Amino acid sequence: MDHVKQRPDAPAGFFEAEEAGLRWLAEAGGARIARVLDVSPGRIVLEHVEPAVPTPAAARAFGRDLARTHAAGAPAFGARPAGWDGPLFIGSRGMPAHTDDSWGAFYARARVQPFLAPALAAGFLREDEARLVDEACALLEAGAFDDDAPPARIHGDLWGGNVLFSPDGVVLIDPAAHGGHPETDLAMLALFGLPFLDDALAGYAEAADLRPGWRARVPLHQLHPLAVHAAGHGRAYGVALAEAAVAVLRLA
Repeated sequence: MDHVKQRPDAPAGFFEAEEAGLRWLAEAGGARIARVLDVSPGRIVLEHVEPAVPTPAAARAFGRDLARTHAAGAPAFGARPAGWDGPLFIGSRGMPAHTDDSWGAFYARARVQPFLAPALAAGFLREDEARLVDEACALLEAGAFDDDAPPARIHGDLWGGNVLFSPDGVVLIDPAAHGGHPETDLAMLALFGLPFLDDALAGYAEAADLRPGWRARVPLHQLHPLAVHAAGHGRAYGVALAEAAVAVLRLA
C-alpha cells in the first residue's frame, strides 16, 4: 500500500518542497530515494517501502551510494533542489534559502543562527549557551572551517528514521535537501544513530575521500541539527548544542 502523508495546515509549498528534494536526490543516481507518486497542497503520496532487518552489507552499500549522491554536487552552498524556487523545511520547521560561496558563512547564517531565537524563547537554550554558539558561528563566518570541498548534494535531515532498510537495500525519505558539506550528513547519522554505522562509513570511504580530521569536526556539523532540535524538542538539546559549540571553539 502506498504511503500517504497529509497535513491540512501545512505551510504553502511544504510537501512540494519535499517532492523537489526527493526528485533532486534521485537524479544523482546514488542512494535510492523513495518515489513520489503524487503531490498536492497538504498531501504527498510515496511508494511503500517494505521493511527489512538491517545488515552490515546493506549499510556498507548505502555508504557507497551516499558518497555518489554527494558527488553529484550543487550550484552553491544553500542551493535549493533544481527546479524549486519555493521555501525550504527541515521537519516541520522552515529553513532559510540563503546561498553563499563560503560554506562557513552559509552554515552559520542559514543553518545555525536562525534557530537560536526560537530555542531561547522556548526556554530550551540559555543566554550564556547561546553566546557560545554565537562565538562558534563567528569562527564559521570568518572562514575558519572552510576548505576546498565543493557544494555537495546532501539529504540534509539524515537521521536514522529517514534511512529505511528494505529487501533491496536502503531507501531515503523526508529530506531537507540542499547544497551543503558532505560531512553534515555523516554527522547527523552519528548524532541520532544508524544500524551498522561503521559499515556505512567504511562504504562511504570506499567511494569518496574522508578528509583528515573529519571525526574531530563531527560536533561542528552537528550544530545545525542540534540547533533545530533545541528550538522545539527539549532542554537536553540546548545543553548538547552548547557542548558542541565548546568543541568547535576548541578546534580553532
